Amino acid sequence: MDRAQAHMVEGFTAALLVLGAVLFALQATAVTPLTASTSNERIENQQRALAEDLLATTDATGALGEAVVFWNTTTEQFDGAPDIGFYTSGGPPNRFGAALNDTFRANDVAFNVYVTHRGAEGTSSRETMVYMGTPSNHAVVATHAVFLFDDTPLTAPGENQTVSAANATFYATDAAPNSPIYTVMEVRLVVWKM
Repeated sequence: MDRAQAHMVEGFTAALLVLGAVLFALQATAVTPLTASTSNERIENQQRALAEDLLATTDATGALGEAVVFWNTTTEQFDGAPDIGFYTSGGPPNRFGAALNDTFRANDVAFNVYVTHRGAEGTSSRETMVYMGTPSNHAVVATHAVFLFDDTPLTAPGENQTVSAANATFYATDAAPNSPIYTVMEVRLVVWKM
C-alpha cells in the first residue's frame, strides 16, 4: 500500500510539474493575431490581389496610361509633384492617384509606384512616381505593362504635345524609333501595411 501511495504522489507531482511548465511557457509568450505566419501570408495575399486588381482596372479605364504620361515638360517631372520629382503623401492628382488613395491610403496601407522603361539601346531606366517610404519586410509587389505609342498625348494640364514630340524632356526615350510604338512601361506598385 505504501508503494502504491508513493507512485500516486510521484505521478501527481510530475503532472503538476508539467502543467506548471506549460502555464509558464504560455504566459511568457505573447500571442497576437499576426503571430502566425499564415496570418501574415493571408494579409500579403490580400494586398497583392488588391494591387494587381487596381493596376488591371486602372489600365482598363485608361487611368494608368494617363498617369504614366502625366508629365510636365517645363519642370521635367510628374505634374504637381514636389521639387524632388515624385509624390510623397499619396497618389498623383489624377484618376490613378485617386484609386491608389481610396484603395490603400484610406486603409493605412502605404505604397510606392515606380515606372520602368527601356530605351532604344536596350538599357532600362526607372522613374519614381510615388514614394511613401521604405517598404516593410511584408511588402508585396504587383506589376503591369502599359504601351505608349508615338502619338500618345501628355496628360498634364497645359501640355499639348505627344510623347514623341516631347522626347527631349519626357522621362522615357523612344525605344523603337522606326515604329509607331514609343515604348513599353512597366508600372511597379509596392504596398505594405503602415
